[in-house]
Amino acid sequence: MNYTTLIPVMRRLALEAGDKIMEIYNSDDFDVKLKLDDSPVTVADEAADEIISDGLRAAFPDAMLVTEEQADSHMAQGDTFLIVDPLDGTKEFINRRGDFTVNIAYVENGMPLRGVVYAPAKERMFYTRPEGQSVEETGPFDKVAPGDVTPIQVSKPDNGALMVVASKSHRDQATDDYIGKYAVKDSKSAGSSLKFCLVATGEADLYPRLGRTMEWDTAAGHAVLLGAGGSVVRFDDHSLLTYGKAEFANPFFIAHAPGVELQKA
Repeated sequence: MNYTTLIPVMRRLALEAGDKIMEIYNSDDFDVKLKLDDSPVTVADEAADEIISDGLRAAFPDAMLVTEEQADSHMAQGDTFLIVDPLDGTKEFINRRGDFTVNIAYVENGMPLRGVVYAPAKERMFYTRPEGQSVEETGPFDKVAPGDVTPIQVSKPDNGALMVVASKSHRDQATDDYIGKYAVKDSKSAGSSLKFCLVATGEADLYPRLGRTMEWDTAAGHAVLLGAGGSVVRFDDHSLLTYGKAEFANPFFIAHAPGVELQKA
């Protein structure tokens, strides 16, 4: 994959999908349906998916593509592929809380090496540049020419006063019990893949996830965090979280800045 070609395409498609999502988000009403796993899906998920998947297939016809909203793509097998969650944080979208993102990533040999995370309601965009460094771009966003970008870097954590971020919609007692193993200065909640980005920018040191996620939920945020010097490991044995797993399902995991003294379960 030519990253110099890939990154502008992913960035443009994220912006186009974000525009469509915000058009629906700002409308008076929109339909909400339930998928077979009882998770919600809206017309915004479906419209954004069409924009992104059509654009990626046109630009990279030979690349394997996995996208949340197209069940037939979940049958693909391999460790190198494009992966999309067109609207991560659908519950945040439905409740008009703003913490939702467009996620597009490229996984190579099981690792998400390039990605873009765009939070249209919050006007925040994070992505990896072709050479691998992660940046945050500040708007207004032009689909052709990127605006001002700032390289981002994880924190140098103080293990006596850690900053922790956890899921807004899925935080539970098990998560709180695990966070309680650390000396925490402050804890915040966020939705969607923004949690990875908060670790990537140094706004948080640690993000534990003790709950079900799929690879399309995490790949783009994981790529942004890697490009900012961070890491994502399995919760059970602290080995690296990899991609291309059976049914694209993730185990529990911990995203963190190097230097955080990870605690066992």
